[in-house]
This record gives sequence, C-alpha cells and structure tokens, in this order.
Amino acid sequence: MRRRWTRASRLFLMSSVALALAAGLLAHGYVARAGAAAALAGPRVPVVVAATGVARGGILRSSQLKIVRMPRAFAPPGAFRDIRRAAGRAALTDLAAGEAVTETRLARVRAGPVASLVPQGLRAFAVPTSLPPGAVRPGDHVDILATYGANGGGQPHTETVVEGAEVLLALGPGAPGGQPGSGLGLEVGAAGAGSSVTLVVLVAPDDEGRLAYAGAFADLEVAIVPA
Repeated sequence: MRRRWTRASRLFLMSSVALALAAGLLAHGYVARAGAAAALAGPRVPVVVAATGVARGGILRSSQLKIVRMPRAFAPPGAFRDIRRAAGRAALTDLAAGEAVTETRLARVRAGPVASLVPQGLRAFAVPTSLPPGAVRPGDHVDILATYGANGGGQPHTETVVEGAEVLLALGPGAPGGQPGSGLGLEVGAAGAGSSVTLVVLVAPDDEGRLAYAGAFADLEVAIVPA
C-alpha cells in the first residue's frame, strides 16, 4: 500500500528544495564575484619577501629571502621579482618575516656599510662614549655635549653641541648580537672604542664641523633623550 505524503511533509520538501536552490544561487554568485575580482587583480606575479626577520643595517643573504606569488594588483610598488637583485644589499629598516622587500627599503647598490644607511642630506659622525654596553640602540636619540677645560686648560664649562641626534649604529660590546661591529664587519678598535661603546650618529652637515672641533679640544659625552 502506497504511503501518502502529509501536508507537513510536502511543505518540508518544498522548503528544502527552495533552500537548496537559494544556496546554489548564492554559491554561483560568490564564484562569479570571486572570478571577477581575480580578473581585476590581474595574474599572479613573483614577489621577493623576507623569509626571516632582518634587522636594520643587516646585509641580506639569499637564505633570508624567498619568492611568493600574489595577484599583480596586490604587489607593493618597487617590489623585487628576483632574489639576486636584493641579496647583498643592506636593509634600511627592520623587515619582518613575510614582509615584501622593496627598493625603498634597501640601501644603494655598492655603497659602504655605513654610507648605505645614511639618508640624503645627513652625515654619520662617530662619538666615543662611556655608556655601558647595551644602553643605546640604533634609532635612539642623544644629545652630544662637550666639556672644555676639564684637563686644566681654562675655566671648565660644558656646551651642548648637537641635540636629538639619531643613533645609526652602536659599535662595541653592546652591539646587537654581541658583535663589536654591529654585524657590519666594522673594526671599532681604530676608532678608539676598545671596550667602550662608540655611537655613530646622524647629524646635519652644519653640525659636523662643530663636532670635529669639540672632539679635538673637549671631552665628548652623550645624554640619552627620552623615547
């Protein structure tokens, strides 16, 4: 004997069919929109990204870079497509793992380890200090003071030579990673650093003459500016 559908069963079946059709239409619309968005974003292109974190001033090695593919519309301006073009250059900023490597984040080709980090219009000046290791890191700011007459040559007095100079490098035992040359292969012994910390600071061209004069006739020291 054939079983007859009840009114509730027929309503349930019709509702199920309607919901299935609606879900199908929604899925079709989503796929269509995704396809349209992909077409607008363009084909996928290779982009060089950092495979590991890289500190500012570090020289990029091929092992620290990798290639990922992303839609052309999402590729950052100036992004590298070939690892060989980025390897061997110094990073002007910290790079996080997975971050795209662009032309503006790297130093000029064939520049020295310090010159490659100096922005246009500024100069790098080395200042020996009595700071304890690790007290100052690149990116900190310091005031540079000169004390004249400390050795008996006239009335002692102190002058502020430069205010708020940015620290480019901290050379000596307090350098990141414990490397005397801060990972750049720099020899700090020639700068009179010894076991002390030498700061390489960024100054304006007008300040470098005053600093050189103060370094010749006064004792230089630095005061750390609050963050």
